[in-house]
Amino acid sequence: MTARKSPTVRKRRVAAELRRLRKESGLTREQVAERIGCAPVTITRIETGQSGARVGEVALMLEVYGITGDDREAFLQVAKDARKRGWWHPFSSTMPNWFQVYVGLEEEASSIQDYQSEVIPGLLQTEAYARATYLAEPSIPSDEEIERRVALRQGRQKRLLEAEDAPAMWFVLSEAGIRRLVGGRATMCEQLNLLAELSRRPNITIQVLPFTAGAHPAMQGGFTLLGFPEPADPDVVYVEYRQGGLYLEKLDEVGGYLQIFNHLRAQAFGRDDSRYLITSATEEIS
Repeated sequence: MTARKSPTVRKRRVAAELRRLRKESGLTREQVAERIGCAPVTITRIETGQSGARVGEVALMLEVYGITGDDREAFLQVAKDARKRGWWHPFSSTMPNWFQVYVGLEEEASSIQDYQSEVIPGLLQTEAYARATYLAEPSIPSDEEIERRVALRQGRQKRLLEAEDAPAMWFVLSEAGIRRLVGGRATMCEQLNLLAELSRRPNITIQVLPFTAGAHPAMQGGFTLLGFPEPADPDVVYVEYRQGGLYLEKLDEVGGYLQIFNHLRAQAFGRDDSRYLITSATEEIS
């Protein structure tokens, strides 16, 4: 099991397992709520992950479902872990709630598959490139806020790029993201050099989808597929938009995006050719 344990993933697991146990018991949410002495909406919020379950509530629900012995103790430990604060908690004021969920899921991912059409993914960004993206906002954040966002991004990079149990990461980048001059020539050269360097790591694959590939199935925008080491934690697709993010977990939704990603990998340059394109772009702007 990965050492990067995330309370977000634990909360998600608790919600899914309690929902499954209730359905297998043949009870309604109202019946469970009556037996443990709470409102039905509390059961709904716990089972959907909208709120974390208190350990006492989980213990009562397990009693209703007939879970005892080692299984009960193991489940209660997961519920306790779900109540802990993640390393990113000090940055809560910097992140909207919907992105805090993503950071929590990303923390324990064993695989990350990411496609971006216009920007270098956050996990691969240099500090200067990240600052330049924030300065391009219609309403530019304060210097202090920008530094906090950069620090958060660095924290994610440190935990995922430098960890002994670093996830397997596969990035497909549109050539537009490679060619777009973000932050000036020096900033972009530094960014492209980092991409070339990271692409040599055994757990990181970086492919470039060239303009010459023509139409492709992800022209609507980027997305990220997260896989997890435990079967109890199903894969999830994250799709970000201007004011929020979507988390897709149904098998057909995840399968559909995985199919799209496989098409992108097939249309993109291979690892060596992608690195050559990145290096060539660096030379052209330096």
